[in-house]
Amino acid sequence: MNKEINTPLLDNIDSPADLRKLPESKLDQVADEIREFLLYSVSRSGGHFAASLGATELTIALHYLYNTPDDRLVWDVGHQAYVHKILTGRKERLNTIRQWKGLAPFPKRDESDYDAFGVGHSSTSISAALGMSTAASRSGQKRKCVAIIGDGGLTAGMAFEALNHAGAQHSDLLVILNDNNMSISPNVGALSNRFAQLLSGKFYSSVRKSGKKVLSNIPAALEIAKRTEEHVKGLIVPGTLFEEFGFNYIGPVDGHDLSVLISMLKNIQKLEGPQFLHVITKKGRGYAPAEDDPVKYHGVTPFDPKKGIIPSSKSLSSPSYSKVFGDWACDIAKLDNRFAAITPAMREGSGLVRFEKEHPDKYFDVAISEQHSVTVAAGMACDGLKPVVAIYSTFLQRAYDQLIHDVAIQNLPVLFAIDRAGCVGADGPTHNGVYDLTFMRCLPNIVLMTPSDENECRQMLYTGFQLNQPAAVRYPRGTGPGVKVLHEMTKLPIGKGEVRCKGKDIAILAFGTMVEPCERIGKELNATVINMRFVKPIDESLILNICEEHHLIITVEENVVQGGAGSAVNEVLAAYGISQRIVNHGLPDRLIQHGTRDDMLRDAGLDYEGIHNFIMHKISEPEKKKEQINS
Repeated sequence: MNKEINTPLLDNIDSPADLRKLPESKLDQVADEIREFLLYSVSRSGGHFAASLGATELTIALHYLYNTPDDRLVWDVGHQAYVHKILTGRKERLNTIRQWKGLAPFPKRDESDYDAFGVGHSSTSISAALGMSTAASRSGQKRKCVAIIGDGGLTAGMAFEALNHAGAQHSDLLVILNDNNMSISPNVGALSNRFAQLLSGKFYSSVRKSGKKVLSNIPAALEIAKRTEEHVKGLIVPGTLFEEFGFNYIGPVDGHDLSVLISMLKNIQKLEGPQFLHVITKKGRGYAPAEDDPVKYHGVTPFDPKKGIIPSSKSLSSPSYSKVFGDWACDIAKLDNRFAAITPAMREGSGLVRFEKEHPDKYFDVAISEQHSVTVAAGMACDGLKPVVAIYSTFLQRAYDQLIHDVAIQNLPVLFAIDRAGCVGADGPTHNGVYDLTFMRCLPNIVLMTPSDENECRQMLYTGFQLNQPAAVRYPRGTGPGVKVLHEMTKLPIGKGEVRCKGKDIAILAFGTMVEPCERIGKELNATVINMRFVKPIDESLILNICEEHHLIITVEENVVQGGAGSAVNEVLAAYGISQRIVNHGLPDRLIQHGTRDDMLRDAGLDYEGIHNFIMHKISEPEKKKEQINS
């Protein structure tokens, strides 16, 4: 018997319009080809992998049935949006994703008309889609608006705020819960799919609506009917919570069964009001290693598809800053029983895997709820614990009110271990931690530190932990200059910098990651280089002494210039009426796009060459002005 040979389909799909030309019977083949393409492409370029494999059928079904880009698809975070990019004309550039001048790592409005909303942080999709639905209603347009959110994203308060508003507003909105926290369980089979089809169908919807209309004049009977409906649905679906928000809950359904998904979505398109579709998917679907370990394959560097990700046998020349923090946390927890480590769903990224195993009673993963992570830490601090919040700089932005209101104003001893500060690399502008020095420096009571190397990071963490007030240590992604990390912990003098090398005429005041390149440059130029260490309190006495001995002061930081560490130095000079020539160098007033961290620093002028050129330009400026005046 001759085996049927399927003609490749993906090569001829450059837009959702091409996808819609295919018969429904061909969509499973498209899904297989997309998974194969994803494996080939992402294994070469790296990127977010497991989530996209899990959302393949769902993405195909949405673009097949909805008139995108006129209908709006809003992806939450965007880790799962690679299939969306493939189907919307970006297939040939997928191998450039997350690379310098390549495709953006997440949906981005100025990259494609199909990217309805720019994302990167979680739990924004329902709010954005609701806003779009409201705008469509106001303008009389019939477009459909769909928010696709994961079970992790649904843990954030913002998602529930949006659900509450959407239900009360009775908007025509579809929220799809892409639930990949579990494998497809036995109850998500033919029987469960059949119930979901009934609940999304016209018959159930019309009976439900007319029944409530008839019973509305008999309050007691209406209340009994509501309770009966809830109990009956509760036997077969876990949707009572979403019904309480005002949504019509449908599901759970098998997110890898295209025929079921398409049937369900066709029914839903005919319904009015807020709809909630619960889809069960398996992260990493179709690639066994990713199915077995979806965390490892969440975000990947290039790997061999046949062998999978193989742990490197090469030891790093120095530990990452995340590991420095994780090791310090394990050590300090043994010394002080008051220690508590809190993370908003960033155990691996923040370096707390070992800590969770060794100190499970002192480890608190609060899920994707940055605001809660800060306030729960404040509550712990009120009653005698010494909490440390391990959080990425970009995510701390989401808890700014809690940082001010619950920690700083109350002067509570909460330590913030701020990872991924500065330029982060492939995740780009949505994840760059380039504003924290600015938004924290203005807060009362806080001590703000910027380590220049790995050992200084450990000592600063220890220093901040010893204080009876808020403190923060902000450090970059990856490794540092390779300084040996001492096991012994020593408290640093608060608000005091250190002279790294002594020169004349020019003083370079460097903060954090900028100390190492500035020290090299300072030695070349016979300039004084200061490791400032503290952004708040700033070392006023050291700054005043420097001004007496140098003609030009240059501050260098891996933060935006506006309101940053350099601004703190400017304020000291202004307060003392010093008319010293000072210039600030940091991240420019524009977005630094995704690429490697080295790419980003080079683009910002914060690599060795960029800093050197900046300083040389500032040195020559007075002479050029004299020449211009004389000419």
